[in-house]
Formats: sequence, structure tokens, C-alpha cells
Amino acid sequence: PRSPVPRPRGAAARRRRRATIARRWATIILTATVIVVLVLVTTHPGHHAASPTTSAPPRPTTTTPPSTTTSTDPGLLPQTTTEPSFGAPLHAQMTMLFSALVANEPSLGLPVFFPESAYVSMKTGILPEPQADYSNRLIAFYNLDVGAYHAQLAANPAHATLTEVLANPADAAWIPPGTCENSVGYWHLPGVRLVYSQGGAVSSFAVASLISWRGVWYVVHLGPNPRPANVGTVDAPASGPGVPGPAGGC
Repeated sequence: PRSPVPRPRGAAARRRRRATIARRWATIILTATVIVVLVLVTTHPGHHAASPTTSAPPRPTTTTPPSTTTSTDPGLLPQTTTEPSFGAPLHAQMTMLFSALVANEPSLGLPVFFPESAYVSMKTGILPEPQADYSNRLIAFYNLDVGAYHAQLAANPAHATLTEVLANPADAAWIPPGTCENSVGYWHLPGVRLVYSQGGAVSSFAVASLISWRGVWYVVHLGPNPRPANVGTVDAPASGPGVPGPAGGC
């Protein structure tokens, strides 16, 4: 009888068939991969995961930028010997005050009025109730004076515009601790003049007394101090710009 086909030859044929099938499947897989890539490129042109050519603009945020000022009550911080500035800083403060006088709204000028906490620091140990003196005397007179200055402006129905703030830096003086019934020193500036135009005429009046706290001017007496009667009083009204000062007082 014929001898059977040698096993090695049959095994080789099977290996060739398997290799052929594997090549066909590799070709099919490669073709499918190319097709998928072409579809992705067609539907997402220009897209590269590593380095996108375009990007969405950043979403706006509600983060508030850092403030250049502090919300801390300045009167709670210790006094300094720094003399306050004149010129633009003083003009900005007096503009705020003038707006209060025009509107007859004392609250508009309170940001430039001497802080209660600083006043208490100055008067503790000097007055029995410095808080009461602040509200019953300083603020009470300030409120009355705002009404009096407003009445001065309202006597002329034309709109009043602040045009100039006159102050003499030579009139500023350092008032040392223990002087004028104050336990803390401060800078004092008398007779700052607010010059305004109204109906074509130039007039002015004075802010009786400014004092400092930590290098900033604050109004402490709008009208004259002392005064002949406990009523709102305009300090040194005049036709024309007038002259700031005089020096002295505390």
C-alpha cells in the first residue's frame, strides 16, 4: 500500500494557509483604520489634539480686582506724623464736601469728616464721654452748618460750580500731644477756601478747620469754632476768592 503524506509536508501547508489568512486580516484592519482616520479628518478639519489652532475665549469671571484702598476704619489705626498733601488730593476731598453743601445732604460729606474712632482716641482720658461729644457737638454742628452753607448757595438760584480750593501750606502746623485738650498729636490747617462760580459771579467761603489722621486731611469744623450762637454758621463768606487762613488755632 501507498504510504501516507508525510506529516511535515502537511504542517507546512497549514502554516502557509494561516500566514495567508493573517495577511488578509492585517490588510482588512489596515484598510479599516485608514478609512476611520479619513472620516475623522474630514469631519474635524484642522484639528490636532496636541496644538489646537484655535481656542475658545476665556469665560468672563466675576472676580473683583484687588482694591487699592483698605476697608479698615482709619481711626482704629495709630496716628502718624505724616503731613497731608495739598493740591489735587485736597481738592478732591473738598469737591466731595462741596457736593454735600450744594445738595444739602450732610451724609455726602461724611467720608471727609474726621472719623469718630480717631476722635475717641484723641479724647479718651480728656473727656468723660468722647463719643457723646463727637455726635452731640461735632456732628450736630456739622449738620447745622451744611444747611447754612446750602442756604448761602440757594440764595442765588443759578447752579454753583466749585472752581478752586485755596489753602496756604505755610498755615499748616503740627499740634503736639497734650495741646488743645488732645492726647494725640495731629496736623492742623485753618481757613481753607472753597471758591465757586454761580451765575457768572465768583464767590467763596471757608472751611474753618481741617486736622490730620495718618497723613490725610479731615474736616473737623466746617463753620467757625467757637461761634457766637449754637446755630449753623458760614465761615467768612466773601465775593471773589478771598484769602485762606489766617494761621493759628488748633
